[in-house]
Amino acid sequence: MTLAKGHQSLLFLIALALTSCQSDDKPPQPRFTSNASGAQVSKASQREGQYFIEFRSRYALTYGHTYAVFGRLNKSGGMINPQVAGLAPASEDAAPYVLGHFIPVPATTGATDGDLEEAYRSASWRILLTEAEYNKTVAFIRQLQAKSKLWQATVDNCNNFVGEIARSMGYKTPSIWLRPQEFITKLREMNT
Repeated sequence: MTLAKGHQSLLFLIALALTSCQSDDKPPQPRFTSNASGAQVSKASQREGQYFIEFRSRYALTYGHTYAVFGRLNKSGGMINPQVAGLAPASEDAAPYVLGHFIPVPATTGATDGDLEEAYRSASWRILLTEAEYNKTVAFIRQLQAKSKLWQATVDNCNNFVGEIARSMGYKTPSIWLRPQEFITKLREMNT
């Protein structure tokens, strides 16, 4: 009886992990920039030294990755020394990633390979912030990074990590079981 329940639990976890991967990624979505209240802003209104956070997704060999990029902008709206925060298995080896679909595995909360490469960006939502908004957001990110020690695909994944940042800023968030590209697109749509 106990063995049967164990098999049922394992099948449930596998099914839950697979349901998050059932859609296909689309081509890269257009960049979208807004102010903190969600109103779209033009590239011309972005000024040198402007603070920002950008919720992003990128393509990967698997279903992708969700993360946040934050910092300041230069005259042309480019990022100056961007910082990255996200949640991923703390290994380049595939074994912890696969294992993390069933049990929690050690995590990293910084940049991962490809995060800042435009060729891999699948969706993004840049939010322009005041210095006070930026400082409050970065303080929350640092606290979140300090407490996030484990990654688990169905419970504490990269979407959940970014969702916590967005909620701390007062935004509504979609289900953490969406593919990263869909998560970022829906996050933006829910708040703009």
